[in-house]
Amino acid sequence: MALPLLPGNSFNRNVGKEKFHKSQHWGFCNNVMMLVLSFDAYLEEEVLDKSQTNYRIRYYKIYFYPEDDTIQVNEPEVKNSGLLQGTSIRRHRITLPPPDEDQFYTVYHFNVGTEVVFYGRTFKIYDCDAFTRNFLRKIGVKVNPPVQCPEDPYMKIRREVVEHVEPLRPYESLDTLKQFLQYHGKILCFFCLWDDSVSMFGDRRELILHYFLCDDTIEIKELLPHSSGRDALKMFLRRSKLPKNCPPRVYQPGQITDRAVLNSYGDFIKNQADGYLFDRYKLGKVDQEFYKDSDLSLGVTINVWGRKVLLYDCDEFTKSYYKSKYGIENFTSVSCKPPSPPPKIERKFPPYNGFGSEEDSLRNCIDLKPTPHRRNFKKFMEKDSYGSKSNILRFFAKLVTDKCVDLDRMFVISYYLGDDTISVFEPIERNSGIAGGMFLKRSRVKKPGQEVFKSELSEYIKAEELYIGVTVNVNGYLFRLLNADEYTLNYMEQNTDKYPFSNLKLALQKLKQEEGKSRELKQVFKAADSKHTNMVDYNTFRDILMSLTVGNLAEQEFVTIARHYRVPEGTCSDMDFLIALAHEKFKKNMFENFDTFIYSCVYEDREKKNVLPTKDIKRLCKSSRLPLSDDLLESLLSRFEDSEKQIDYKSFFSALNWRKNPVPELQPASYLKERCEDVWLGMPSPIPAKYIDYWTFLKDAFGLEEE
Repeated sequence: MALPLLPGNSFNRNVGKEKFHKSQHWGFCNNVMMLVLSFDAYLEEEVLDKSQTNYRIRYYKIYFYPEDDTIQVNEPEVKNSGLLQGTSIRRHRITLPPPDEDQFYTVYHFNVGTEVVFYGRTFKIYDCDAFTRNFLRKIGVKVNPPVQCPEDPYMKIRREVVEHVEPLRPYESLDTLKQFLQYHGKILCFFCLWDDSVSMFGDRRELILHYFLCDDTIEIKELLPHSSGRDALKMFLRRSKLPKNCPPRVYQPGQITDRAVLNSYGDFIKNQADGYLFDRYKLGKVDQEFYKDSDLSLGVTINVWGRKVLLYDCDEFTKSYYKSKYGIENFTSVSCKPPSPPPKIERKFPPYNGFGSEEDSLRNCIDLKPTPHRRNFKKFMEKDSYGSKSNILRFFAKLVTDKCVDLDRMFVISYYLGDDTISVFEPIERNSGIAGGMFLKRSRVKKPGQEVFKSELSEYIKAEELYIGVTVNVNGYLFRLLNADEYTLNYMEQNTDKYPFSNLKLALQKLKQEEGKSRELKQVFKAADSKHTNMVDYNTFRDILMSLTVGNLAEQEFVTIARHYRVPEGTCSDMDFLIALAHEKFKKNMFENFDTFIYSCVYEDREKKNVLPTKDIKRLCKSSRLPLSDDLLESLLSRFEDSEKQIDYKSFFSALNWRKNPVPELQPASYLKERCEDVWLGMPSPIPAKYIDYWTFLKDAFGLEEE
């Protein structure tokens, strides 16, 4: 029974939170060492409910501080005592019992076997620690031997009940808090393999095993490869304890228990049970052995509910855990390569019979229900014509034949990169005696020399096989490629991995092999350059270079060199064409507000220089919705722009004024009667450039310097 609080007796309600170390005899306050004497005492306390016992024995620790004669009393915590324990009396000086209440307790009032009274409660000291005993002897106090401490009758009765009836409830709970706090969040990870290939429709399954150290449970997830055909259920085994020997069936609820209850006893009239009678011999207990962390290691095969799962690798945390706990050093992963598959039987298809295309005939041999041949749609989308990119390679070709009538016939060969098809068109010439027009409809062209009726698909002409100077066999007709349009040459120079003859570096490396003739070559070029302009015409440059290489330089390589070192032609201004095109746009939209533009420019021209920045003119045209496309407007602005990025706005808008300054109208192109998608408007120039800068060429090719 707890004593009511008396004046000066401070009882801490936060029982159990404030504790003292039993072996601590020295305290530190503000870095000053102080002594603490510790005495063991007990207190006999009367019990109101005398059904089981008449009194209780309560054990205390009395701490005496010699520096200021203060006393503190603590009651150690006893499990399941049913009492408020902890600090019973806070540290302060305590007066002696009457009639000496004007005095305080000192160190000489404490000894083993004596009694002390604190606020009416009698504490019997039965022992002290070794430090306190030595301290009292040093100050001249004769310390009595330890006295036997009586046992608490209530705790004795309770211990006897617990020994005979354990536990008090049908299910005994296991304390796993320590394991949970120590290993919470720590998981062992193993990479596993379940080889189920021996069963029908079975295969090898990649798994990941997670072992949770906090509660010894296991979960297994499955690694599903792409396009595996299985349901997207990644959990192979949900988290639970995994038995080593799986039972033949699943146990029912209540069948797996630590204790078996045989009967209960108590006051059944009040429907109250005082205790339970357990099966102490555990005759009906089902023993189950579960997998622990010690059972898992690399190379071990575990039983997962009848499935043999091999552990072949683990992560770094698992390796460090087993190394620190079990001293394992070898973590070599187990090889689990699948057995080599049987040799695949090569399918032999029947030869092509000549009906339909080869691809369609092959589809009849692959599926019972034939499907049409699927072309490369990705390539078609990437290489299809859009915007200014036609993705069509056009070559100017000549027919190679012995017939005199066909010697002068010229053709345009177009190669479509989207589907690798070729079309041949012959330009129409009047009074030539040849009809001209479409020579070969757009289709894929097979390479010559292939067998017609065979099982394999035929090979077709590729884009990499077409370049200037090569002779191409198109369905039995030989065509020599003489030239190509600007788009084709640029495309070949941008893709030098496919067109090595358009690689300038490789062409110059061939010329460096003739470095011994560099001095002679320099004198020949100077002799041909009578005006000392450091440039010669294309034909002269070609004759000199071809005589030097003696046929080692391909025609495509020579064209690549000539295009790189060509002298820009005199810029024949296309200003009239652009202005005529702009006037046509203005006429269609009935746009005449050019004076308004000039007034706006005069307003913004604060310095009265009659010029404005190009960006301001462009902004003014866009804000006023000038009916010109962005490309045409950019071209016009670039023609009127000076070196300082400024434009004379009066001359610019006056030139655009189609009322005051008209220009001749554009003449429509004369189309041929036969319409064709391969029409090449304008024949290609027979030479890629008029003049070649031979001096820059000599410097890059042979490293010659100007004298």
